[in-house]
Amino acid sequence: MTPHNTAEKGQIAKTVLMPGDPLRAKWIAETFLTDAVCFNQTRGMLGYTGTYKGKRVSVMGHGMGIPSIGIYTYELFHFYDVENIIRVGSIGGLDTSLELGDLIIAQGACTDSNYAAQYELPGTFAPICDYGLLKLADKTAEAKGLNVRVGNVLASDCFYRANPSANEKWRSMGVLGIEMECNALYLNAAYAHKRALGILTVSDIIGDDSRCMSPEERQTTLRSMIEVALDVAVQLED
Repeated sequence: MTPHNTAEKGQIAKTVLMPGDPLRAKWIAETFLTDAVCFNQTRGMLGYTGTYKGKRVSVMGHGMGIPSIGIYTYELFHFYDVENIIRVGSIGGLDTSLELGDLIIAQGACTDSNYAAQYELPGTFAPICDYGLLKLADKTAEAKGLNVRVGNVLASDCFYRANPSANEKWRSMGVLGIEMECNALYLNAAYAHKRALGILTVSDIIGDDSRCMSPEERQTTLRSMIEVALDVAVQLED
């Protein structure tokens, strides 16, 4: 056990899907997994292990922001022998050609966070996903007829910005959208020599208040993203 996870070794699968909201983890477990068992309730960060299409898969919340996902993914990689973590969440689109409900697969994760300073690297590390996971996710999403974009995202420490014009600078560099976690996930995976991927659903277009999903639309479109991630998990176990 860790200070944040009461699971015992062996209770968590090699592949873990991680939404930010622990209640969404509960919904995923109850909706998609067979014989799901809750392995963690500490701090309300719910985690479950069950089977999907006959393969063992876990799902656990990671909370909001880089510090939170940094804690939970570090523990999963280092203390629970997890090999693959797939973040499933929403993202605000920066590229104005994106449509609500499009999937973004985060190939790289820029940031305005200082999380990487802990490694004391003599330069700037570029956190990227695992290419094998990316390739599987891209093929799976396209086979389902989903609109997919692969590229750079920004994992920001700020949800409410004092200077919103900063978004335009990231947009000018071709960054597809803004979320709050993938950078720490990819750094933790690199440090642990494990695999990670972010599959994200465009829930709004930043700077255009008319382009924002309703709660009902979020539920429907997030389901497609989760099914892609679960199908990737199944292929990893084959």
